[in-house]
Amino acid sequence: MKGIPGLRSALRRRAAALTATLAAVLVAGALTGTTPSQAATSQPCDLYAAGGTPCVAAHSTTRALYGSYNGALYQVRRASDNTTRDIGVLSAGGYANAAAQDSFCAGTSCVITVIYDQTGRNNRLTQAPPGGFNGPASGGYDKLANATMAPVSLNGNRAYGVFVSPGTGYRNNATNGIATGDQPEGMYAILDGTHYNDGCCFDYGNAETNSRDNGNGTMEAIYFGNSRGWGSGAGNGPWVMADLENGLFSGVNTGNNANDPTVTHRFLTAIVKGEPNHWSIRAGNAQSGSLSTYYNGVRPNASGYNPMKKEGAIILGIGGDNSVSAAGTFYEGVLTSGYPTDATENAVQANIVAAGYTQGSSGGTALNSGSSVSLRATTSCCTTSYLSHSGANVNTTVVSSASSATDKANASWIVRPGLANSACRSFESKNTPGSYLRHQNYQLYLHANDGSALFANDATFCSQAGVNGQGNSLVSYNFADRYIRHFSNIGYVASNGGSNTFDATALWPDDVSWAVVTAWTP
Repeated sequence: MKGIPGLRSALRRRAAALTATLAAVLVAGALTGTTPSQAATSQPCDLYAAGGTPCVAAHSTTRALYGSYNGALYQVRRASDNTTRDIGVLSAGGYANAAAQDSFCAGTSCVITVIYDQTGRNNRLTQAPPGGFNGPASGGYDKLANATMAPVSLNGNRAYGVFVSPGTGYRNNATNGIATGDQPEGMYAILDGTHYNDGCCFDYGNAETNSRDNGNGTMEAIYFGNSRGWGSGAGNGPWVMADLENGLFSGVNTGNNANDPTVTHRFLTAIVKGEPNHWSIRAGNAQSGSLSTYYNGVRPNASGYNPMKKEGAIILGIGGDNSVSAAGTFYEGVLTSGYPTDATENAVQANIVAAGYTQGSSGGTALNSGSSVSLRATTSCCTTSYLSHSGANVNTTVVSSASSATDKANASWIVRPGLANSACRSFESKNTPGSYLRHQNYQLYLHANDGSALFANDATFCSQAGVNGQGNSLVSYNFADRYIRHFSNIGYVASNGGSNTFDATALWPDDVSWAVVTAWTP
């Protein structure tokens, strides 16, 4: 590598020395009769330790990242009584006990309050405080993630990720052992490669300890999204880049670097690592195959990034200055002490693939794209009422076999792939083609699709099993704490308790649960 004399040969020698160790770790897992992802000595942080670059922070809501870890992965809080519960693993080194969350959160909504650190250093992530920017929650704090918005399956075991909609963020400004200054470090994150936006900034990694922009080089974090404001790669994005503060870098140059490709894997392994005047971006499909290296060379050719001035806080879902307009989904990730070799990361990637990430079931009635449905209220007062439109207004209306053809058509919807994300759903009016159910100022309307990103986000809803145990609940894609609700016969996206009258907790589980039935107008 030009500008780093002798580094290539040194890395090769180090990689060769580690290969036997890493292979032995994986073989040990095989000898236990389990897959490497479940072996007592071969989870990601065991592999990093074997490579001489131990984890100093390890976060996951889906599985243990050490073969011996048997503690809590994360904590949830339910809205019905504000009590909390730690969610652990099914067995040491195993998968999340999602059934414990399902039972605890039944009949109400839950948020993720803590993502525990599995290293023992207490580098846990909690609700991010205000900084250079304020979050939307009380006191300028960021929102907490809806605990059920990102269901996944790992080798058939149900789990949940951390779904970050704009305004959501986690942070730890008082860490232990995280790299500072120009010290070497590595990090990886498993992300949803289809959930992103161009907002700033969906990051995981090392940031400022005062939640403010302290200048170039004061952070080093994985960024994922399609922002072009500071840097970009090939195609239209999204890209894995490095947020080094006051710049998203895809290579040595500021701006565009064509060697950083657009990536769209459903489950994405993203890696950023750095040491004095040297850093790298690597990524791959978390479900199969190996890692690719998108950049490996000297620090960016802009002032302030060599040497680095990292401060050692940890962020998730936000920028270093608490920029809160980003979106994405996080499943697991670590930060290391020292600059990991490619050999170590390749072994970690094999472990991730063996973990068997696949899309999880959201529950409820299947909403098949192209089908026509009607959505019937399940609240005891209103079981003959359906989500309907009258012109642009959306409300609940009693519909029966004796109703007019117009009333029946107004209460009928065509299910479409989500305009913002095909894993979710959008609802096109049966009798007003090109017009979709969308929210605006938290109220539901029927508006013509104007092709904008804002409209796509406002018109996309993610389906879950009905909160009250009946039918389906539909969660706003860009306000993940808000569900489609009827209140006084008007349609809203409502939170479970909030400042608006339509956020009232009374009847909330029933009002946000809808029976999916055959459309009145097929």
